[in-house]
Amino acid sequence: MKALIPSQRWAAIRLFAMDVDGILTDGTIHVSADGTESKTFSILDGMGLVRLGKAGIATAWISGRASGATTVRASELKIPHLVQGRVDKITALKELAAALGLKPEQCVYMGDDDIDTAAIQWAGIGISVPDAMPSALTAAGYITRRPAGRGAVREVCEHILAAQGHTFPE
Repeated sequence: MKALIPSQRWAAIRLFAMDVDGILTDGTIHVSADGTESKTFSILDGMGLVRLGKAGIATAWISGRASGATTVRASELKIPHLVQGRVDKITALKELAAALGLKPEQCVYMGDDDIDTAAIQWAGIGISVPDAMPSALTAAGYITRRPAGRGAVREVCEHILAAQGHTFPE
């Protein structure tokens, strides 16, 4: 188990960026015979992301593949930064941080696969989930207790909100 992240590091966060498949979902994609796809997102995670938005913390989804289901869910949750079809996660994260005027220590990145590893390492707090690929687990400074697609994102949201003194409902 990785060491606990000090509260002051969570308190410095201004951007929570994350992968989609394998973080916000369990990594399963359902494809129908007609080519339509569906994904399952956790309501727990959604509530955490909404609360971060209300607290003034920017959120971003950076996905290696474009997906209509991801677009719809991001719209529902009012995710301000949606980047799809980018496998160069580190470049996308650095571009977003620069556009927002943020330093690495003000960013959290959460991912589960090899293409997330550099972004996990670059962020002030790099996070992964228990069933991630070994490279992501090694890079992460924090591994959630909850699994991907089942509250792992909410767990991170709660750390940020608590360290910044936000309690809900407000």
